[in-house]
Amino acid sequence: MQFNEDAELDTSQIDDQRGGGGGVGGRVALGGGGLGIVGLVIYFLLSQFAGGSGFQLPSGSGFGDVGQNQQVDSAAIREKCKTGADANREDDCRAVAFINSIQAYWADQYARSGNTYKPAQTNFFQGGVNTGGCGSATSAAGPFYCPADAEVYIDLAFFQELKTTFGATGGPFVEAYVLAHEYGHHIQNLLGTSDRVKQGTGPQSDSVRLELQADCYAGAWANHATTVPTASGKPLITGVTDEDINAALDAAGRIGDDYIQKELGGGKVDTTQFSHGSSAQRQKWYRAGYDSGDPARCDTFGTNNLG
Repeated sequence: MQFNEDAELDTSQIDDQRGGGGGVGGRVALGGGGLGIVGLVIYFLLSQFAGGSGFQLPSGSGFGDVGQNQQVDSAAIREKCKTGADANREDDCRAVAFINSIQAYWADQYARSGNTYKPAQTNFFQGGVNTGGCGSATSAAGPFYCPADAEVYIDLAFFQELKTTFGATGGPFVEAYVLAHEYGHHIQNLLGTSDRVKQGTGPQSDSVRLELQADCYAGAWANHATTVPTASGKPLITGVTDEDINAALDAAGRIGDDYIQKELGGGKVDTTQFSHGSSAQRQKWYRAGYDSGDPARCDTFGTNNLG
């Protein structure tokens, strides 16, 4: 996939806190969609095998890393990330472009139903961060959405972690899947779906249904990715391929509860501890969203067949 080089990027949707020495230690307050794609599972694994304190995301990932004593802020990223051409060259500008496209898609979906979409900021951080409503978190939490302040948080080095630790194929559309999943949680928060989470864990639990729905929403955006226009009227993304979708599906499979428990957690699968869904379920619901392109087909709370 590529970005339209003439399309404009909107960096006002980003708060770049990298190099700012945000919150380290502490813990994100859990809530509906509060932790992102793998956060709950990573915290579980850390508490079991690393005491919850020794995990570090890799340095030198090539994804907009911040060196020692180097400061990065929102003014700097505004200068760096202006067009799709910048997104084709720079990894963190690519993340900006995906966020712009995802939010433009949801703004259009809301407008079609006569409503107004409320955008969410995405916070880039490195190492740790203090949120506006969910406490503090380290990078070990993975990407997450905080319902209390309605913002997304991500250490961009996580994308390298998906490849090195989880064995994912990687690639730009994997990054798009992760970000679109977190914005799926934003939609759930706006719609009040997050409030339906009562049963915390288990293969049919509300937490699993919430996560699978966010995967489905991510797939629905992917279906429309090449037609979503920016403010200038030009689509940001061109040429999404089967290879791109397969890479996203591969990542979905490698962050299923069963895969993580088996491959990273000692080999035993305990379905009673499922909080995000199995690998097959995650792939099924991402595919359901992508094949239909219709968020209405993502009602994981209204079915007894999660896969």
